[in-house]
Amino acid sequence: MSAHVVVVGGGLAGLTAACDLADAGARVTLLESRARLGGATFSFQRDGLAVDNGQHVLLRCCTEYQRLLARLGTADGVVLQERFRMPVLAPGRPRTALARTGGPAPLHLVAGLATYGALPVTDRLRAFAAAAALRLLDPADPALDERTFGDWLRGHGQNDTTIGALWNLVSVAALNCDADGASLALAAMVFRTALLDRADGADIGIPRWPLEELHVRPAEKYLLTRGAEVRLRSAVRAVERDGPGFAVRLSDETVRADAVVVTAPPETAAAVCPPAAGLSARRLAGLGASPIVNVHAVFAAPVTDLSFAAAVGSPVQWVFDRTAVAGLDRGQYLAVSLSAARTWLDRPVAELRDVFLPELGRLLPAAATTPCTRFFVTRERRATFRQAPGTARLRPPARTSLPGLVLAGAWTATGWPDTMEGAVRSGHHAADELAAHLGGGAP
Repeated sequence: MSAHVVVVGGGLAGLTAACDLADAGARVTLLESRARLGGATFSFQRDGLAVDNGQHVLLRCCTEYQRLLARLGTADGVVLQERFRMPVLAPGRPRTALARTGGPAPLHLVAGLATYGALPVTDRLRAFAAAAALRLLDPADPALDERTFGDWLRGHGQNDTTIGALWNLVSVAALNCDADGASLALAAMVFRTALLDRADGADIGIPRWPLEELHVRPAEKYLLTRGAEVRLRSAVRAVERDGPGFAVRLSDETVRADAVVVTAPPETAAAVCPPAAGLSARRLAGLGASPIVNVHAVFAAPVTDLSFAAAVGSPVQWVFDRTAVAGLDRGQYLAVSLSAARTWLDRPVAELRDVFLPELGRLLPAAATTPCTRFFVTRERRATFRQAPGTARLRPPARTSLPGLVLAGAWTATGWPDTMEGAVRSGHHAADELAAHLGGGAP
């Protein structure tokens, strides 16, 4: 393949597609509207700390993201559990955990769930029955996308306590949506892929490097060494058909290409693509958006020995030790990750401090008596699309109605939720479509 391909957008999907296409022999120009790459997964410096805009994790079942890191030479930047274990904190109660044994799926979860202290024994038994039924669902069944996960759970004997202390621990983190708002199809996909179909699927991987070092700068370097052009502050206004190829219109110039990958957010993609591409702005607007808020607290001394933990019975959802990854050499830096965070999105920093510092003290007693020396908040208003019932039919495939113009992004029809893994898979799908169109074979 010797074609010129323009990739619109430098997020994880765009970087992946660009790397695939460059490897396939295309001349790649990547255009990013902002002054940085990374899309929704980026890092920045604040008061000497390397800060990720949000806490991202991966699971062992996220195979394509791990392959991308291996390709970029940064696989060592993730610490992956040998065996799934999720510490769970609750105010005033002993620390407990969800964990797996070394047995085959789904028996690998039996012992861990049987001793899970956040649920009464009767609720644990009900959870076993629901998990067995969930394993029989087909995530590709369109009927599942018309129903909420919460409705299905209640129909299978799950009460509010079980949903809050078990099912929502995964659904909120993976889908940026609680069970009562989440598509049953996406929830079934997550639980089956990560927890029920294979024993090691949910083993948790935590980045030990900032995202900028893990995949953003390495992907940029990978592209530059293969002759690609990477341009920042290059907002695309329109993509138009131009003879057999395309004209990509910027504010003050036009870039011509044989093919184009558009990886912008859905409504932006609909606005820049020509009508002949077949994208409906109204339809894509139906995907909506769901925010994520991260609360960052630096303590004068260590307050926990946990690298991460989930929480129940508290506004805190997940807490992560960011001390080493941020480059802090004194004290401890904790990040509280809040998904489906519309409640907290517009609250002032002072109010969030008044809520979350005491909550950390309830979960981690040492935090109640250790001075907090720095406190700040990061907010992603449109972190993911709203992964609610009915969204499966709104997510477009990579291929548009115009040959040579394809889409990528975790919001496209990957079969995965809106995650880093979904973004990488979408980039591969887009590159594969263009390789076939341009006659170059699969990258």
